Amino acid sequence: MTTILIVEDDPTNVRVFSKVLIKRGGLAVRHTEDVTEVLQIAQSGEVALILMDVSLTRSVYEGKMMDGIKITRLLKANPLTMNVPVILLTAYAMEGDREKFLSQSGADDYISKPVIDHQVFVDQIKALLPSEKNP
Repeated sequence: MTTILIVEDDPTNVRVFSKVLIKRGGLAVRHTEDVTEVLQIAQSGEVALILMDVSLTRSVYEGKMMDGIKITRLLKANPLTMNVPVILLTAYAMEGDREKFLSQSGADDYISKPVIDHQVFVDQIKALLPSEKNP
């Protein structure tokens, strides 16, 4: 089963996203906001895509505060994780933010919160999933 990693610090958002992805998307879900764990999970090949909250408030890596932009840059700079699709999640949905966040982070896509249309949310994620290999 295809697994999505949710990197999000709001428990309500984690619950909502997980429920939608499992029930509507037929996907498996993992969650962490621990940067070291995010990097390990991404390197392990266990996840097909990462949903990354832009404004993480408690994530620290090597002594530095990390937000979703910085974590995505780390993932995209590593040859082992650079091809894992990352979709940024943010409540900052001002004009121009989408382009700015995508260019700053190297992320593959952007979804603004709150997620209103759950089917569009699932479709946007599924569009970036690596297609299943036929034997």
